[in-house]
Amino acid sequence: MKKIIGLLIFCFTVTLIAQSTSSVDSYTYKEGDRNGTGKWYMGREIAYVMGFQGMSWLERPEREKEENTAKLLQHMNITSGDVIADIGAGSGYHVFKMSSIAKDVFVYAVDIQDEMLAEMNERITDNKIDNVTLVKGGEKSVNLPENSVDKILMVDVYHEFSYPIEMLASIKNALRSDGKIYLIEYRAEDPRVPIKEVHKMSEKQAVKEFEAAGFKLEKNKGNLPWQHCMVFVKS
Repeated sequence: MKKIIGLLIFCFTVTLIAQSTSSVDSYTYKEGDRNGTGKWYMGREIAYVMGFQGMSWLERPEREKEENTAKLLQHMNITSGDVIADIGAGSGYHVFKMSSIAKDVFVYAVDIQDEMLAEMNERITDNKIDNVTLVKGGEKSVNLPENSVDKILMVDVYHEFSYPIEMLASIKNALRSDGKIYLIEYRAEDPRVPIKEVHKMSEKQAVKEFEAAGFKLEKNKGNLPWQHCMVFVKS
């Protein structure tokens, strides 16, 4: 019996080691773009997180024209009762638009920066908004309850995740079985998009990374001015 228990403990330990090292081994480090972190995943260099100092750029008046946010939100088909998570919500540019679209919509606004959360909290307080909850995210987790979200929005943020493997696992855990991810990224395929290369993503690269995490591309709405609107579901 002791030998059997010892063997089980050994196998469990080996499994944990294999799981932990598989993630670590998937990241490599080398010099790349001067705007990149030098950390690579599946052939893509991870970008630095845009700091709260860029908040005014997120709220720029011309953003609607440049990105056609109204069309993006139409693509999400937000309906009454939806539970939505905006991952990397920033100053709340999309959060407060989504929270007012339909009756009984509930939005988790997830961000890793305290300054961004404080900005959104001020707007929530000033406008007495009761259907938005702020969540402090981490580098490896979105910190959302399991099986709690119908739709997840990520606007120009996924490419900045320091730990995309762990983050996608966390997102998958929070997403309901029939849930959808709306991945918005500046198109790397289009040199006319006036964004630094390390802050762009191609559809091919996104599909490769999301398939590895257990998702499949349902469709790519190709009618935004600068960005992909890729819809992923659990595979």
